[in-house]
Amino acid sequence: MTQKTDHSSISSYTKGQQLPELLKKRILILDGAMGTMIQQYKLSEKDFRGDLPELLNHPIDLKGNNELLAITKPEVISEIHEQYLAAGSDIIETNTFGATTIAQEDYKLAHMARAMNLASAKLARAACDKYSTPEKPRFVAGAVGPTPKTASISPDVNDPGARNVDFESLRKAYYEQVEALVEGGADLLLVETIFDTLNAKAAIFAIDEYFENSKQRLPLMISGTVTDASGRILSGQTVEAFWNSLRHAKPLMFGLNCALGATLMKPYIAELAKICDVAVSCYPNAGLPNPMSDTGFDETPDITSHLLEDFSKDGLVNLVGGCCGTTPAHIAAIAKAVQNYQPRQWAAKWNAYKELVSE
Repeated sequence: MTQKTDHSSISSYTKGQQLPELLKKRILILDGAMGTMIQQYKLSEKDFRGDLPELLNHPIDLKGNNELLAITKPEVISEIHEQYLAAGSDIIETNTFGATTIAQEDYKLAHMARAMNLASAKLARAACDKYSTPEKPRFVAGAVGPTPKTASISPDVNDPGARNVDFESLRKAYYEQVEALVEGGADLLLVETIFDTLNAKAAIFAIDEYFENSKQRLPLMISGTVTDASGRILSGQTVEAFWNSLRHAKPLMFGLNCALGATLMKPYIAELAKICDVAVSCYPNAGLPNPMSDTGFDETPDITSHLLEDFSKDGLVNLVGGCCGTTPAHIAAIAKAVQNYQPRQWAAKWNAYKELVSE
């Protein structure tokens, strides 16, 4: 049975409605990588387990289960959020990329997934409330990751019809996640790093189901990832096909993140800027991976910020930020680099968005 959302979710829903107007006025700033920052703390297995009795003798190593830290090391997650807000982020993501029952089953912690989402949303909510001002409100994006399983692609090269997850399992896991994120205070929902459109459709189905049951609608942001120079996501779609497959979800923002870095991502963002009748977002990795780098990626804040400045000069984006390898220094540099540019304009399309969400 769906639980009734408390006052915090209704309040955050109202706040999230400021985003369309803000997106028309300036390029908004998302935060950067959570995992990259957590790595800087060099946390031990004991840190990940915390003082929870049920985790002291857990049979599986928990180091690397970053979503668990919202419960076992909340001060670390709060500190990271505040560093991004101090750097200029308008929107910060909850530390819930892998906080579904499906993803947490790898650690045998599926039963804790809801608690992880609720705790993470509350931490992000508190950080945003601390930094918000009337002139610069801050927003919590409830992060909904793709899960480590794909509904479209076989995990067995000898059996093309095999699947390791089905649509209903994904829908159920996503519904639980979304419900907890909104209860914890999310202002918008972000379905991100999509490599399989069918997984994303399950997430969107669950989100729509939650909106219907709760009698409220939060702004929705959708972000896919192009996995190679072919310009396609892993399940085979071009960015145009990807957009047309998911535009029915009535997102406020649609874009790309992670993967190739800004240089190789630009042609695909340019394509979305031409065809999307909603705001366009882009938060790339700090270039391509380099295990010899301190952050695991090559690009310095100066490099990444100048690349995204070019996106802004060309009128391609409404929101920018960083993904893997980016830090508060990257976000501060990005915010400074794009501050004097106008956001991508699509005045006629705002009316189309308003009509969509009011249906």
